[in-house]
Amino acid sequence: MTRAKQKTLLEACRQQGLRITGPRRVILEVLSAAEDHPDVEELHRRVAAIEPGVNIATVYRTMTKLTEQGLIERHVFEDGRLRFERAPEVHHDHFIDVETGKVVEFRSEEIERLQEEIAEKYGYEIVSHRLELYVRPRSGS
Repeated sequence: MTRAKQKTLLEACRQQGLRITGPRRVILEVLSAAEDHPDVEELHRRVAAIEPGVNIATVYRTMTKLTEQGLIERHVFEDGRLRFERAPEVHHDHFIDVETGKVVEFRSEEIERLQEEIAEKYGYEIVSHRLELYVRPRSGS
C-alpha cells in the first residue's frame, strides 16, 4: 500500500487513543511529510521551524510513545544516529550511502525468498529481520 493510501499518523494515533496536543500534531505533520529517515535533532529543527516553542524533549517523548505504539520504527545505521520512519505496512530493506548518509528503501521478493529458504535449511523460522546494505555510487554512475 502506498503512503497516500495509508492512514495518516494523526488518524493512527487517534485510533490508538493517543492524546493529540498542539506540539504532537506538528510532530506528526513533520513525520508524515518526511521522505527521509530523520534523527530527533533534525525532527526538532523541522518542528521548531513551524512551531518555535516545541522543545527537543517533547520530540524525544513523542518519538518514544509512537515507537511503543508501533507507529514508528527506529533505526540505528552505521553512523550511530537514531533515526525514525513511519512503520511500513509492507516490509522493506535499506541501502545506506556511506558517502552521503542518504537512506534508500527497497524491496526484493528474491531476497525475502532466499532468507526464508536459508532459515528453513538451518531449522529456523524468521520472526523479524532488517537488512541494511552500505553502499557507494559506482564509478562512472
